[in-house]
Amino acid sequence: MFTSLGRYILLLRLSFKKPEKFTVYWNEVMREMVSIGIGSLGIISIISVFIGAVATIQVAFQLSSPLVPRSIAGSIARDSTILEFSPTISSLVLAGRVGSSIASEIGTMRVTEQIDALEIMGVNAPGYLIAPKVVSGMIMVPLLVIMSIALGILGGYIATATSGDISPADYIAGLHDGFMPITIQVAMVKAIAFGFLITSICAYQGFYTSGGALEVGQSATSGVVYSCVGILFADLVITRLML
Repeated sequence: MFTSLGRYILLLRLSFKKPEKFTVYWNEVMREMVSIGIGSLGIISIISVFIGAVATIQVAFQLSSPLVPRSIAGSIARDSTILEFSPTISSLVLAGRVGSSIASEIGTMRVTEQIDALEIMGVNAPGYLIAPKVVSGMIMVPLLVIMSIALGILGGYIATATSGDISPADYIAGLHDGFMPITIQVAMVKAIAFGFLITSICAYQGFYTSGGALEVGQSATSGVVYSCVGILFADLVITRLML
């Protein structure tokens, strides 16, 4: 475990050395931002709307008491969406979609000796292959989480408008009631940390792949599993420190 942790830290240090040519790295960052951000819009949108709707309906069902104001369902659904559902579940989905792609891409380059060719030409392979992915992940995952929060709240509104368990007016009143800006800050810190973990862990697994196609698949699987574990652990730590 300590050997792997040391290799991971050393790889990150190599990845963020001063680039040989900034424009090349900038182009890679732009390409990765499109791949991570635009490529994930569809799945994140669908998941967010349905999670927001389901969360609102379940809260309304559990709080079906005449002593509890109906608007509290909107408050609970809002806070749970901002603090947990949108950052964590979206990142777990991105670990499966983006993380496996990163690990398999870099792993394939390793087993086909493309990384060796870059190093022979004097290119800093970790910096060229990993740094743009990590930077793009730390930029695009928070943007995806912001969109997920908005769509999750919209999904809750759609659920109230169609189910009749709570009136839309009560739901909107609950959204405004007792809102604390720190919840948005916590969500953004989580999103940045999750974006870093997904891209760096999966890139590490792919970079040290050895063997053939079977090992590339195993590296992609390991990258997704370790990323999910890292996300859940970071979620616990950030929540404990900031709330």
